[in-house]
Amino acid sequence: MRIPASSDPEEEKLIHTVRGIGLCIAMRKPIRDFFVRLPIRWKMIFWSSTFIFFLFAFYTLAQYMVLKNWMLKHETDLIQKSMGQLQDYFLEKGEVLNEREILKSRSFVKQVNQKDQFIRILNEEGAPILTVTDQVPTEWVVPKKVSRREMTDQRDANEHLIILRSPLITDHFQGTIEIIGYLETFDEVNEELIIVMFVGCVLSILFSALGGTFIAGRFLAPVRALSVAIQNVKQKGLHERVHHIENGDELAHLAALFNDMMNQLERVFLQQKQFLEDASHELRTPVTILEGHLSMLNRWGKANPDVLEESLQASLQEVKRLRGMVQELTMLIRAETPDIQEKRELIHVEEVAEQTVKSFASAHPQFQFQLDLERLSGIRIEMVGLHLEQILLIVLDNAIKYTGEHRSVEVKGAVLDGWAEVTIADRGIGIPEDELPYVFDRFYRVDKARSRKRGGSGLGLSIAKRLTEMYRGHIRIASNENEGTTVTIRFPLD
Repeated sequence: MRIPASSDPEEEKLIHTVRGIGLCIAMRKPIRDFFVRLPIRWKMIFWSSTFIFFLFAFYTLAQYMVLKNWMLKHETDLIQKSMGQLQDYFLEKGEVLNEREILKSRSFVKQVNQKDQFIRILNEEGAPILTVTDQVPTEWVVPKKVSRREMTDQRDANEHLIILRSPLITDHFQGTIEIIGYLETFDEVNEELIIVMFVGCVLSILFSALGGTFIAGRFLAPVRALSVAIQNVKQKGLHERVHHIENGDELAHLAALFNDMMNQLERVFLQQKQFLEDASHELRTPVTILEGHLSMLNRWGKANPDVLEESLQASLQEVKRLRGMVQELTMLIRAETPDIQEKRELIHVEEVAEQTVKSFASAHPQFQFQLDLERLSGIRIEMVGLHLEQILLIVLDNAIKYTGEHRSVEVKGAVLDGWAEVTIADRGIGIPEDELPYVFDRFYRVDKARSRKRGGSGLGLSIAKRLTEMYRGHIRIASNENEGTTVTIRFPLD
């Protein structure tokens, strides 16, 4: 918007002010954007230099003011001292003091007069009677009669004077004593102090910039290492890590967290890759068997009832395996990505466990199930009702598959330190010690050939572990080969 010109000076001044404010506002955003886009290194250098500059400037300014006031006070005290000596000297003369006596006191006045001063004594009309000077022109100060003591500071382009005037009154004389100090030395020292301050400020900016560069380099080295590691991860893969950060500060902790995150991410990636490979392998086997039987039927099995019956039974068995595997994969996905809409409720652990074991036992009458769940009486935990049943069924199914000749399974309950605990133990073939860390991995089977005959897919314990962890619980396996396996499932009571 264009502001029209005005003939009124006040309005014109207001217009210029408005334009100046608008210009400042317009310039503010580009300056702010410039600082926002600066690299952190230059921001650190700028702010550290600015902080040190203002700190040094404040300190030197305070020091300058203290020294200036001290020197001015020193000069003032000297003049006050000289005035006191003159007053005492002339007042002692008392009744005999007159203009002639004042002229006779020139030698004493010279002794009192300091360097770069002049002393002047005026009569009652304000005319000079006696003047003593030390290289200070008397015409710089116009004589002035006073009725009380006064001190003034007189400055112009070339001179800086401090003037002290005091009345001199006795029985036979009335006049004025003037003492004028030339502060040339004082001004020279002030100028030198200002030069030193300026040079100091420039040096402070220089050294603070150098120091800021060094500090920024040391401080940002871990950040650069982290940036390089991230770039390497992007270009070379998940095995890249941050190296050589051992100073123990927050950035080192950040680098350690990054490395831990990459370790976990790489481990999850490898597990996912292994999962896809295992799933592909597990699905390939029944598909291959189905394809073989169907091809055999297509070639000559349609006319042979025995071959037809065998192929149909084998194909149905493999389809059943495929359906079970798909169901377990679906259950595993649901366990890892729980539906927040699923309704949790307070369930009685003893009742659910007892009902699940009895239902499972009725389907497997050739096995013996020993129940000891009385200590869980009245204990309730909050979870989706079917999940506890699924966990118990998975563990029970594993127990009967690998229980061996004993065909006996013990199910016990307990409450320990705020945890509800269900233990399922068998006396079967057990698990080798070196295999225990992997039993919860997807598609992992201790004895793959025997597991396949028993119908296992290697997903059950993975599902049980994910479902247990959904409720902040833990599942633990202890086993001795050829002696049996004990699975402990724990849920927090709160």
